[in-house]
Amino acid sequence: MHPPRMSAPSCIVPPTEQLVIRPHIVHFYQLSMEWKDKAKIWLNSLRPRSIRTWTDLQAEFLKKFFPTHRTNGLKRQISNFSAKENEKFYECWERYMEAINACPHHGFDTWLLVSYFYDGMSSSMKQLLETMCGGDFMSKNPEEAMDFLSYVAEVSRGWDEPQRGEVGKMKSQPNAFMLRLGCTP
Repeated sequence: MHPPRMSAPSCIVPPTEQLVIRPHIVHFYQLSMEWKDKAKIWLNSLRPRSIRTWTDLQAEFLKKFFPTHRTNGLKRQISNFSAKENEKFYECWERYMEAINACPHHGFDTWLLVSYFYDGMSSSMKQLLETMCGGDFMSKNPEEAMDFLSYVAEVSRGWDEPQRGEVGKMKSQPNAFMLRLGCTP
């Protein structure tokens, strides 16, 4: 759906290279339908020629939809994350990733995100993680650690209700993945 054409100039000023920013290029991903409508209304309500760069657009968007108090609250959810009692590993990981995705501009480095999650895990989750990794999880580089956490969440999801005929189906896959990440099986 294209914004209505108006005689008023757009809020977006084309770059000096005369690159045209077309409305269908600007997408607001991961927003509910209500947010999408609000974002479109907001974009069309900006002062004409007030947006000169993508950084300007980002700053205005964050100011409107992520005021400081909201951003700080979302960042606290990430930095103070902890597993709930009796929560399964994959549920904990999914909840953590939801917190991260709710604040895409959190600004935390990957190593810090890994550390926050690890510190918030229950001791049984840490044991599981260290066992699957051969006891050296925290020595991984941040990207490998995030990949391994995603992998453990994916594999542990299947441990809840094994289907007949699927027990042992992934038996060789964990070893191959752990070797690729430098863990001893």
